[in-house]
Amino acid sequence: MSDYPRFTVNRALVTIVPEQPFLDWIQAVDPEPVPNLTLEHVREDQSVFLLPEEIADTADNARHWVEKRWRGFFEFMLAEWFDESLWPEQLSLQMFRDWFSVHYHSTVFDMVPDIPLMHDDMDDDEDGEELLH
Repeated sequence: MSDYPRFTVNRALVTIVPEQPFLDWIQAVDPEPVPNLTLEHVREDQSVFLLPEEIADTADNARHWVEKRWRGFFEFMLAEWFDESLWPEQLSLQMFRDWFSVHYHSTVFDMVPDIPLMHDDMDDDEDGEELLH
């Protein structure tokens, strides 16, 4: 296999990138604050979301697709840090826009095409409802 990018996946990619208000919230509610926590640290090892390429064919379309599902993404990002008891009482689309940026990538290369993609269901909710549907 070549190390040169050759095979693409039929998905677009977005990351939901934390902004300063998200860091401010973490620092305000953390029962055991991390000394010198920075925005750079909060942005490390971000989750990546694959979107249908036919829907997310431009950055604006991808952002629109994410913003239609803003609550699920917002709750996902909050849950990566703390349980619901520490979440803000009210969430809104404007708050999502202030707390996060959506970064779009139109082409996803598969560097190991000889190994099949696997899907793990991260939803452990008893009712089986998926977070981002």
